[in-house]
Amino acid sequence: MTKNYIFHNAKELLEHCHNHKMSIWEVMLNYELQLSKKSKKEVLKMLGDRLKVIFDSIDAAVENPEMSPSGMVGKSTPLLAKAVRNFKKWDKKLLLNEAATRAMLGAVATGENNARMGVILAFPTAGAAGVLPGVIFGAKHKLKLKEEQMLAMMLTASAIGVIIANTATLSGAAGGCQAEVGSATAMAAAALTEVRGYSPETSLHASSLALKNMIGLACDPIGGLVEVPCIKRNGIGAVFSMAASDMACIGIESFVPFDEVVRAMREVGDMMNPKIRETALGGLAVTPTGQRVAEKMGLLNIGTNPCSK
Repeated sequence: MTKNYIFHNAKELLEHCHNHKMSIWEVMLNYELQLSKKSKKEVLKMLGDRLKVIFDSIDAAVENPEMSPSGMVGKSTPLLAKAVRNFKKWDKKLLLNEAATRAMLGAVATGENNARMGVILAFPTAGAAGVLPGVIFGAKHKLKLKEEQMLAMMLTASAIGVIIANTATLSGAAGGCQAEVGSATAMAAAALTEVRGYSPETSLHASSLALKNMIGLACDPIGGLVEVPCIKRNGIGAVFSMAASDMACIGIESFVPFDEVVRAMREVGDMMNPKIRETALGGLAVTPTGQRVAEKMGLLNIGTNPCSK
């Protein structure tokens, strides 16, 4: 009889982990094999190709930094890269360690490469594409990760993404930025926890801690572009993921189970005003600075300017 690895929520995922004596990433791999009908070799090759996109995207922004067409972003990657290259000097000034600084670099570089029309891996979305790459980039150096471990991180993160997509949403237009960067932090936190050898339960606690910190976050991009505040939000989100993972690893548990946290995120998203759900009609998008930049780019109809009413 063929084994079933399909799951829709954290409860079902944990049941598979226990019944099959597998980690989250192993269950997710079998989930993908079952749905796609592909071979294990094909799935791992697909993941490897996507991992290469992650690192190529970071390298592109670090090696050839340039401003986005809007002129809003492009300066942060060189600054973070400089801090990483000279970390012995910066270590005396920064409170975060080198792994966290590298995570910020990876996340921001991904976003700035996207803003200049570079190729990225939307994991889970373009607006939140920097969080997991940033965490992988930081963890690789700190933990001396091999490729197979990074592929496992991608699978663990995917499992968390499946749960969120089934129960709530990964769309900023539907649920605000909590559904994008918030979901990405939950995905990355679990991935980082499991790759360090912790249990599925501990990994889900990390996800809960990360997502709870993001509930209620508005999606308010200036000019409707995935640039401000999105890119720096990814950088900080990557560090949030690391903090949540560390808390879980030392034994701190989420009082609210992950499935309930995801449902709460969905309910908050449903209550959000459409002005803060990717429409660029509220929040930072309608600040004087946001409106000025949008008008300069021809992305603002003055007659419908919310600030003029």
